[in-house]
Amino acid sequence: MKNLKRTIAIVCGGDSSEYEVSLRSAQGLYSFFDKNRYDVYIVVVRGADWHVELADGTTAPIDRNDFSFMENGRFVQFDYAYITIHGTPGENGILQGFFELAHLPYSTSGVLVEALTFNKFVLNQYLRGYGVRVPDSLLIRKGYEELVSDDEIEARIGMPCFVKPAADGSSFGVSKVKNKDQLAPAIRKALLESEDVMVEQYVEGTEISIGCYKTRDKSVVLPATEVVTTREFFDYDAKYNGQVQEITPARIPEETARRVSQITSHIYDILHCNGMIRIDFIISHEKNENGEVVDKVNMIEVNTTPGMTATSFIPQQVRAAGLSMTDVLTDIVENQFRVE
Repeated sequence: MKNLKRTIAIVCGGDSSEYEVSLRSAQGLYSFFDKNRYDVYIVVVRGADWHVELADGTTAPIDRNDFSFMENGRFVQFDYAYITIHGTPGENGILQGFFELAHLPYSTSGVLVEALTFNKFVLNQYLRGYGVRVPDSLLIRKGYEELVSDDEIEARIGMPCFVKPAADGSSFGVSKVKNKDQLAPAIRKALLESEDVMVEQYVEGTEISIGCYKTRDKSVVLPATEVVTTREFFDYDAKYNGQVQEITPARIPEETARRVSQITSHIYDILHCNGMIRIDFIISHEKNENGEVVDKVNMIEVNTTPGMTATSFIPQQVRAAGLSMTDVLTDIVENQFRVE
């Protein structure tokens, strides 16, 4: 008898410094999926090694001709891929292109959107054209560092500023630079993670992160999480070693929360996103022409494969919204198979 359950691949690993984080997200997703509805496997991708983890503790190689594998003599082909790779090749359009060629539905946005959102500098310039408020930034390419002097960076961007890999995850290679003498080592550090480096204006304010997903019949913007850390910024240790306070929902005025929700939904539509995304913002507090202090919403980053451990932002926000991660994942998967 034919198995009527869809077979889901949770695709994790990747070739970036966030490999271990991706594995943890895969375990979180595996715990959330409805096992009565889906047969769920974890697929680990690293370089040329693509394998699926089997229930007996062994692994089986993935046939990359059709993204299938053999389990105890049985041919298994996936119906859907849930991508949770942080960095290349799952967050920059490469894996999405593979799945397009294989005609396999997947959880993220398409090739162009993934490539666009992976490069923070390019994304910010693109969204600026739609009126989205983003911090000023400039790009430094590997091998062309001398084209922009430290004095020019200080004059254009100001101090302090952030130096970060332009095209990679957001946990490694990031530095907060307080004076121009720190620029060169910060740029070298970022270049270890990416061929392009973004030098970004520092915006003081309240840091928040907010999730959003849409299906054919619903638009869900989750409650925002406020990020409070005693470190210089929300770096790897703050994210994954507990040196942060995460407050959901964020302690921001109701009107500001409403605007953040609207902007998040608008960016999702501008980019034609698919599945769950998470957008990071800084809420700055600035004086208007009347001298009144008002909140300004500054978009920092769009994450199309947000972390999915039990303590990650998205599961926190889903719980705060009174929703179930199991139901949310079912919504996202089944949306790919609906016929109008």
